Amino acid sequence: MSPELSFLLILIFRMAITAAFVVSASVITERSGPVIGALVATLPISAGPSYVFLALDHDAAFVAEGALASLPINGATIFLAFTYSALAQRFALWISAGAAVAVWLVLATIIRHFQWTLLAGIIVNVITFAICVPLMRPYMHVKKMPLITRRWYDIPLRAGLVALLVATVVTTSGWVGPRISGIMALFPIVFTSLMLVLHPRIGGPPTAAAISNGAWGLMGFGLAIAVMHGAVLKFGSAIGLSLALATCIGWNLALWWNGRRKTARS
Repeated sequence: MSPELSFLLILIFRMAITAAFVVSASVITERSGPVIGALVATLPISAGPSYVFLALDHDAAFVAEGALASLPINGATIFLAFTYSALAQRFALWISAGAAVAVWLVLATIIRHFQWTLLAGIIVNVITFAICVPLMRPYMHVKKMPLITRRWYDIPLRAGLVALLVATVVTTSGWVGPRISGIMALFPIVFTSLMLVLHPRIGGPPTAAAISNGAWGLMGFGLAIAVMHGAVLKFGSAIGLSLALATCIGWNLALWWNGRRKTARS
């Protein structure tokens, strides 16, 4: 087998695995309501596989430096969620989602011009959450989640979006370096696909409820990135990525348990 064919087959395999993760999580999000769906959507189902594949192709230092770039990008994703949630209350999909993605791209462009430290990335996340979460509270609840009817192109659309992202990250990482790879790995493909699929059928406010509830999960996601950076440098990529995944899952399980406790009390 030629090296070119071997690379292509491996790339297709990686794309298929990641697409399967994202599609499964999107289906769960549609069927579980905005709160549980948001917790599922903020698991590392897109960035996680991207980082696994980066770790297979590069050393621990590359992964750790990529994580430093990813940490402030997590703050940019919060601004994307806030922008969409606010605009989706009264505007169409292309205005709401288009403006949200534009905000993310502008912030990502600014972020890439700085050399980030762990402390600076954490401070950016703290400030961003302190600003955006209170502003998103009015959009986190809807009276009733409309019934969702699946269309034939839903799964191919989501699978195609995430497969394209993974292919871009994997094939360009050696050329663009760890910082750009870390930024691309955190492109909010799950949030974007949920906007594209849900907004035309159930409307802006219910879709915004799912997106804005993801703010709580993104807090844990940012913590997981910080853990990954430190753990990868100290223990290697395999242990570092595993600890980051455990952090993200543990955070979301704690949010789920706290939500059930509050519901039981009320």
